[in-house]
Amino acid sequence: MIKKIALLLLFVAVFLTAGYSYVTKQVEQYITQPLQLKEAQIFTIEPGTSFNRVLINLTQADLINPSDWVKLVRRFYPQLTQLRAGTYLLEPNLTLAEALAEFKQGKEHQFAITFIEGSTFKQWLEILRSAPYLEHELQGLSEAQIGQKLGLEHSKLEGLFLAETYHYTFGASDFDILKRAADKLQIVLDQHWAQRQEKLPLKSAYEALILASIIEKETAIDSERERVASVFINRLNKRMRLQTDPTVIYGMGDKYDGNIRKKDLRTPTPYNTYTIAGLPPTPIAMPGEASIAAALNPEQSDYLYFVASGNGGHVFSKTLVEHNRAVRAYLKQLRSNQ
Repeated sequence: MIKKIALLLLFVAVFLTAGYSYVTKQVEQYITQPLQLKEAQIFTIEPGTSFNRVLINLTQADLINPSDWVKLVRRFYPQLTQLRAGTYLLEPNLTLAEALAEFKQGKEHQFAITFIEGSTFKQWLEILRSAPYLEHELQGLSEAQIGQKLGLEHSKLEGLFLAETYHYTFGASDFDILKRAADKLQIVLDQHWAQRQEKLPLKSAYEALILASIIEKETAIDSERERVASVFINRLNKRMRLQTDPTVIYGMGDKYDGNIRKKDLRTPTPYNTYTIAGLPPTPIAMPGEASIAAALNPEQSDYLYFVASGNGGHVFSKTLVEHNRAVRAYLKQLRSNQ
C-alpha cells in the first residue's frame, strides 16, 4: 500500500513538474517573441495604464501575438511589470521582454525639432504646429500674448530665440520649446555682450541682437561673419545707412515675391535700411551664436561695402569705386552663368 502511495505521489510530482515546465515554456515563448515590426514605430503608454492593458494594447496594435498564458506573465516576470508612462520608439527585432524593459526604465523617445539660423518667428510657429507629439498651448495667441506668457519684455519676438536643435519627449509643449530657446538665447547674448569689443556703436545687447540677425541673413560662411560685421560697424560709426537687402525684404513682408526692385529700395518701411538711418527697430531673423559673436567682436577693417562674388562668398571694398567695380564683376558673372 505504501509503495502504491509513493508511486502515486511520484506520478503527481512528475505530472506537476512537467506541467509547470510546460507553462513556464509557454510564458517564456510569449515574453521572448519578437515584435511584429518591419520598421521603427512609436508606441505610447498613457498615465495610469496597467501592465495588462499595455499587453492588450500591444496585441490590438498587431505588435505581438496573443496568448492564453498572458495573465501569468506577472507571476513569472514580476520585474517587468512596473512600467512608466511615456512615448517609446520600438525598433524591429526587439522582443516583448526587451520592450517591457525599456518601458520599465522609462527610456522615452527623444523627438527633435530643428530651427535653422536665419529663420523667422513666423516660420518657427509653423514648425511647432507640425511637430509630432507636442502639446499646443500657444494656439490662438497673438505674438504679443506669446511674449507676455513667456515673460519677455518685447512684444515683437523676432530674434529672441536661439536657432538650433531642441529635443523633447511626449507631453512637452510648444511653450516649453520656446521658453528653452528664449532662455538659451539670453544666456548666449549675455555672455558675448560681457566680452564685447570696446567702443562699439551699439547701445544695448538688444541692438547687438538686431545686428547679429542682419549678419545671419547676409552670410552663412563662418569665415566671413566678422568681416561682414565690420562693414556694418564701420558704416554705423560713419553714420552711413546700412543699405542691406535683407532688411528691405523683411520690411516688405508678404509683398516680397523673390525679387527686390529699385522701387522697393526707395519705399520706406520701419526696416528698410536704404531709407532709415541706423539699425531697424527689431531683429529680422533668429541668429545663431556665431553671428552674435561676430556682431560683438567684428574684424578690425576699413571695409564699407560688400557684394556677392557669384562663387558663394563676397567681395569686400573700402571705397565706392572699388565696390562698383565688384558689382559689375558680379553682374558679369551672373550673365555668364545663364
